[in-house]
Order: sequence, then C-alpha cells, then structure tokens
Amino acid sequence: MLAKRIIPCLDVRDGRVVKGINFKDLNDVSSPVELAARYSDGGADELVFYDITASAEGRRLFTDILRETAERVFIPLTVGGGINDLGDFDRVLKCGADKVSVNSGAIRDPSLIGAAAKRYGSQCVVLSADVKRVKGSFHIFAKGGRTDTGIPAIDWIRRAAESGAGEIVVNSIDTDGVKQGFDLEMLNAVCEAVSVPVVASGGAGKIEDFLELFQKIPGVDAGLAASIFHFGTVEIGELKRRLLENGIPARL
Repeated sequence: MLAKRIIPCLDVRDGRVVKGINFKDLNDVSSPVELAARYSDGGADELVFYDITASAEGRRLFTDILRETAERVFIPLTVGGGINDLGDFDRVLKCGADKVSVNSGAIRDPSLIGAAAKRYGSQCVVLSADVKRVKGSFHIFAKGGRTDTGIPAIDWIRRAAESGAGEIVVNSIDTDGVKQGFDLEMLNAVCEAVSVPVVASGGAGKIEDFLELFQKIPGVDAGLAASIFHFGTVEIGELKRRLLENGIPARL
C-alpha cells in the first residue's frame, strides 16, 4: 500500500496566509514564504498554495509571492486560484508549481481539464472541488465557495477524472475550519466514483481525525489541513508516527 500523504494548505489573500471557518471570516496567519519553508523542512509530503480570491475578483493568480514561495519548497507544490486557460497553467508551472489546481475555470469551460491533461499530462492536473450539502445533496460551489453552481458534485468529479484530472481534492465547505473531523460520507462517495487519487480537505482538528479518515476510508490517498498545522495544534512528524503505530503507511 502506498504511503498516505500529509499536505498542509496555504490559503493566500493579498500575499498573506489566512484561515477562516466554512470559507468565511478569514483571519491573517503568516507569510506564505515562511510557512512553506517550515513545512518543506518539517516532514510535509506536499504543499498546496491557493490564491483564494483570484477567481472571485476576476484576476490572475499573483505570481511574485508564488515564485518566492516555490523557491523555498523542496516538496511537490500544487497551486490554484484564477486558473482559467492553458496560459494560466503555463504561467503557474513556470513559477515553480509541480501541479495546477483548477476549480471555477473548469466549471466555466469543462474542456480545460482535457486540454491541460493532453498538454502537460494528467499528473499535472488537479481538480479542486468545493462541495457543500444543499437540501441533502452534494453541490459544487465556485468562486472560492461563494457561488452554488447547482452541479451535482459526484457527477462533476467523475466527469473530471474521466476527462483527464489526475487527482481530486475534495474541499468540504460544511466541515471547513470546524475541527470536528473530515466529511467521511462525502469522501466515501467520491472514492466510490473515481479511481484517481483523492485528497481529503476540511475538518481536521486533531491526530485522531486523520486516523479515522484513513481507517474508515482507505481509498483516500492524502489528508490536507491548514490551521492545525499553522498554529501547532498538530505536528506533522508526530502525526506520521501515530499513523505508523496504527498500521497506516506514512513517510517519516
């Protein structure tokens, strides 16, 4: 069995890392450059960098802070925010990203996923799916979780994987920042729908949440979190030791 990946997430607004609850009430945390270096040296398997207001503000992702961040990272880096066409893929990759995450841009133009996979390879294309329950159904949200598209989430994720997305990041808006555990129901539905790697995001509050995630949903490939790593609630090395102690493969 492949080692489960532990991935810190940098939600960046105006050049600073921020964090909120349910995608709202964002508060300043730190410099993305400083945090990225800390995680790169501290045992993280990968790192995600989201320019979280680029799509909502209708602009391109800031590349200066991204380039500076990428220079400090020696682990795979996934970058997203304001990715609308192949030119955005090219620009972000040239700034040092290893993978490019697309959400709102693919909703506007679903052909972007296949075109990017053809040009750069599926391993480079990550679908970031912001999902929330609406009247008992999973819906895809766009523009940083602000807009309900009405698109059924599981169908959309399945189509994206079939089109060439090599990885799916499932961001649960319902559990984001709540620290009561990952959305296991949602993640199980996604894992049953696709065969590509699935990254769980939203809800981690303690080490036991990761244990529950990987034990109950073995199809999940990675756990992504932000504030518990940013504020030192969970230390990545200790988390990985606990995973190994419980029979869950991890890289120390």
